[in-house]
Amino acid sequence: MAAPGALEPAAGSVPGTKVELTVSCRNLLDMDTFSKSDPVVVLFVQVSGSSEWKEFGRTEVIDNTLNPDFVRKFVLDYYFEEKQNLRFDVYNVDSKSCSALKQDFLGQAFVALGEVIGSQRGRLERPLTGVPGKRCGTILLLAEELSNCRDIVTMQLCANKLDKKDFFGKSDPFLVFYRSNEDGTFTICHKTEVVKNTLNPVWQPFTIPVRALCNGDYDRTVKIDVYDWDRDGSHDFIGEFATSYRELSRAQSQFTVYEVLNPRKKCKKKKYVNSGTVTLLSFSVESEFTFVDYIRGGTQLNFTVAIDFTASNGLPSQPTSLHYASPYQLSAYALALKAVGEIIQDYDSDKLFPAYGFGAKVPPDGKISHQFPLNNNVENPSCAGIEGVLESYLQSLRTVQLYGPTNFAPVINQVAGTAAQVTDGSQYHVLLIITDGVISDMLQTKEAIVTASSLPMSIIIVGVGPAEFEAMEELDGDEVRLSSRGRYAERDIVQFVPFRDYVDDSGNQVLSMARLAKDVLAEIPEQLLSYMKTRDIKPRRADP
Repeated sequence: MAAPGALEPAAGSVPGTKVELTVSCRNLLDMDTFSKSDPVVVLFVQVSGSSEWKEFGRTEVIDNTLNPDFVRKFVLDYYFEEKQNLRFDVYNVDSKSCSALKQDFLGQAFVALGEVIGSQRGRLERPLTGVPGKRCGTILLLAEELSNCRDIVTMQLCANKLDKKDFFGKSDPFLVFYRSNEDGTFTICHKTEVVKNTLNPVWQPFTIPVRALCNGDYDRTVKIDVYDWDRDGSHDFIGEFATSYRELSRAQSQFTVYEVLNPRKKCKKKKYVNSGTVTLLSFSVESEFTFVDYIRGGTQLNFTVAIDFTASNGLPSQPTSLHYASPYQLSAYALALKAVGEIIQDYDSDKLFPAYGFGAKVPPDGKISHQFPLNNNVENPSCAGIEGVLESYLQSLRTVQLYGPTNFAPVINQVAGTAAQVTDGSQYHVLLIITDGVISDMLQTKEAIVTASSLPMSIIIVGVGPAEFEAMEELDGDEVRLSSRGRYAERDIVQFVPFRDYVDDSGNQVLSMARLAKDVLAEIPEQLLSYMKTRDIKPRRADP
């Protein structure tokens, strides 16, 4: 039996947020003759990019109940950018065998971890199915992010009458902070700036995570050394003092003064008092919020799609076209749309997605449009779910004439206009642009992105086909911050990837989609957090 623990992340990936799942069931099938069922829940996790399921863990068995609330939790690593499919099988235990096959099957439920986190208050109820002709009851899942001391401290210190160390001047003092380890050793965790030529320095306020300062142990020793800076790196030791997070935090209501002591001087000089004092001027604590905090607080992700209908894609009826879909295989456009959309839709409560095309002549008058609704409804361009978007996309291929040029700015400005209407953190917009080539309105697009960078939105660009995409790399802004007419983007909001980098050599489309989704969505949580932070928007508290 697999012990409940953290889900193994993919090789090379960054560990995700730890999420704890609590499981309950209601109105289970009663399989015992003289008593109620003795249920257990077995969690299986789908291996990324395959149809294989692996057992992850089991709850305890609760005797004689049809409405169990299990105590044993499942702790998983959560990755926003991955579709993490879970399967919950419920059994009635009527033998001592560990094999689930030898127990009575009470039903099962399939769910993505993102669905649980994206549901209201992180609470999701699903019907159990799998026993023909029977109502199997429901399973209730509650997702909670595990606390790992996410507070951040901001503090400011000054010193008075420090020892003079420089022959021709005063000292150039700076502070070095160390946290103590379990084995009694110390690890450096912060250095202040150097304040030149003074014995009474005032250092700038600085911030540091509480876990870096004391590993979340408020009484653990924090050692602070005071040095005189020397250009050659042989800094002179002035003295030291020790404190703790708990002691520092008391300074919120009063100044705290520490004596700086030099042990060697203290041993040599009988009249030695100290080498100066350090005063804690201010100390404040605030929480470092995560993507999950905002989602659980009610922030909705609004997904919009824009698809390239320019003539360079080739005639959709021809197998060489990037829009060509055979009866056996989706086109590159449809693959990219499904890969990204199927993950984002878990975080959108109404599952209605505005979808546009650009670069085509549209009926009835054959005018070129760069933001025509795929569902042909100008008043309401939203499609029901990703399947609805795909359906409208395929319908548009049959009714419009592929043309040109490739203009991004109109659809970016369209989504930016919507994003500008609600900027309180309750809505965040993600625009997916799928294109085959060289952009025609580069200057206007850069201007649109710079303007959008101050709004609650991100842009994902997926390039399909064999073209070179140098211009897209510039829009991505990872190396150089994007600018337009002297204005710089407030945040990096664009992520570009060429689809060809994710195509599986064996032709496994599921694996290609999983790889693509993982990379293009990996930056969304940080981009959302950067918006919230620059606007000082805190997550709303989820209702208890």
